Formats: sequence, structure tokens, C-alpha cells
Amino acid sequence: MFELAIAAYFIDKLFGELPCKHPVMFMGDFIFAFEKRFYQDSILRGATLVLSLIFTTWLISFLVIQLSSFLPQNLQFLFLAICASTGLAMNMLYSSVANVAQSESPQITVSHLVSRDTENMSENDAYKAAMETWAENLSDGVIAPLFYLTLFGLPGIAVYKAINTMDSMMGYRTARYEKFGKVAARLDDAANYIPARLTAILIVILMPNKKNSWKILWRDGHKLDSPNAGYPIAALAGSLRIALGGAVQYHGKLKLKPNLGDAFRPISRTTINQALALRWRLDIFIFLVLLSLS
Repeated sequence: MFELAIAAYFIDKLFGELPCKHPVMFMGDFIFAFEKRFYQDSILRGATLVLSLIFTTWLISFLVIQLSSFLPQNLQFLFLAICASTGLAMNMLYSSVANVAQSESPQITVSHLVSRDTENMSENDAYKAAMETWAENLSDGVIAPLFYLTLFGLPGIAVYKAINTMDSMMGYRTARYEKFGKVAARLDDAANYIPARLTAILIVILMPNKKNSWKILWRDGHKLDSPNAGYPIAALAGSLRIALGGAVQYHGKLKLKPNLGDAFRPISRTTINQALALRWRLDIFIFLVLLSLS
């Protein structure tokens, strides 16, 4: 499993998303089709969707492994590594956040990354949104998929991405999804519980200002409504000595989120670049750990 994880991470680092329809898009098609035909304002109906997609995803990944056994051994390993790499998003995440730092209109660029309203954002708020996206998605898009890949192989990373996709599409506390999306949201919380905290610890270890990063992680990591997202965000805020969180507008409504960190300095392009420097440190750390375990 560790050799497969190394190869998958290296493929994602070199090539990013492959020039074909992403597996997550097929999962999204499944969710959309199920919801269109079978939706009810019911926890049971939502649970049926969750179980259906998880079983379908596991079955397809199992069949892919079985079919790959007909390939020569080296080609089999490469094929499975390419499949596994589609569950990782370091390359895409890094590029997307870096684009915000480089953009002349960061409010427009960050609108492709976040669900919050961006029309009336200041540059500082746009950079803050990018920083929060970087920290939170290091867990969802990198550490968590690797965690389940090393534990359970290709089916592990595939099922995790199915859970994460369901949460992103229906894990909302709205009139439509309060019941229908509840199981998906709770399952995603459980799946990310360990990876989110592991990501936060890695940020503390690999970034500067470790003492302050740990202090803010311990003080503020639990403050968001999400049981997981606040931990890597708080660790990053403490490391860079900035404040993340705060007032955010969604669909024209203001939501007052807790502040994570202390505003010792403003958030700017420089701050984002300092946060993005975590990538090469994380690359080295992940390769060394996986190599030592393989």
C-alpha cells in the first residue's frame, strides 16, 4: 500500500488532473441522478443514497483491481497508481491558491474556489478565503485520501472520495438537505476526524512559529461549526500570525464565524506565498515517511 501511495502522490505532483472525466464527476452524476429520481425529505432516503454510492464505488474499484491483474506486473502497478492519483488534489489545490496570489482580481479568482459571496470582498478577504481553502483542503484533498489509500488501498481512497463528494453536494443544513443529507454529512465528519487533526499537527511541525501555531490550534481549532475544518485553519493562522475566520457572506446572508488566530499582521500575496511554502516541506515529509514504511 505504501509503494502505491508514493507512486500515486508522485504522479499527482507531476501531472495533476488527467485529461479525462474525473471519477468524482461520475460520483456527482450518480448523486444527481439518484436525487432527481428518488429524493424525499427523509434521513432514510439519504442513507440509501449513501450506501448505494459507497457500495457502487467499492465494487468498481474492486473490479478495477481484478481486471488489472491481467496486465504485466509493472503495468498493473502503474495502472493502479494512476487510478489512485485521481483521488489526490495537491497539484490542483496548490495551483488554484497560487492563482489567487498572482491575480490582479483576487476576488474573481477565489470565487472559483469557495461558495461564499465574493462580489463585495476586499482583497484581504479574498486572500483570507484562499488561505482557509488551502488549509482545509490539505486535509480533504491530500492527507485524508493518502490516509485511506495507505490503510485500504484503491477501494479506501475511492470510498473516501465518494463520502467527501456526497458531503460537498448535499451535506448542508438547508430545508432540502437537513434530513436528506444528514447521513452524508455525519459520515464525512467521521471520515475526516483523524486526517484533519493529523493535517493540523503536520502544519505545526513543518511551518515556522511552532509554539504560536500549537497555541492557536489548541485554543481555536474547535470553534467552527464543522468538527474538523477549524483545526488545520487554526494551525495555519497561528503559524503565520494572522487571523482567519470572521464574518462571511453566503447567498446574501452574513454569517459570523469565530476568529481563528490573532491579527498580528495583514493578509497579503506574501502571506499566501508563505503558506504555499508548506507544499515542498509536506512533499519531502510524505515521501520520507512512506519510504520508511514501505
